[in-house]
Amino acid sequence: MSFGNLLARFAGGEVPTIEHDDFARAVAEKSCAIVDVREPNEYAAGHVPGAINLPLSHFSPAQLPKGKPIVLICQAGGRSARALRQALEAGCADIRHYAPGSGGWKARGGAFVA
Repeated sequence: MSFGNLLARFAGGEVPTIEHDDFARAVAEKSCAIVDVREPNEYAAGHVPGAINLPLSHFSPAQLPKGKPIVLICQAGGRSARALRQALEAGCADIRHYAPGSGGWKARGGAFVA
């Protein structure tokens, strides 16, 4: 299933999250922009390959990358959910968050780079 098709699942007003298997596929295919909203020291200690760092403490939806669907991630889902709300309120589309966070990603065997 393509990332675009996954987005169609959320048109009904559901919380815009992405499940682990779908996220793993999107990471492998590089079909999404991954935005890690943890602080720089947390990001530097390890992150999902290809992720960029836009810390929640300085987060602005205007800084989000363009051209691909976006998945927000943090340590355990709280900060990425807050960033998601800000982005949705600012009118961003094609954006989700990975609720298990980087801790859940790593626990499920997801690649992590420093």
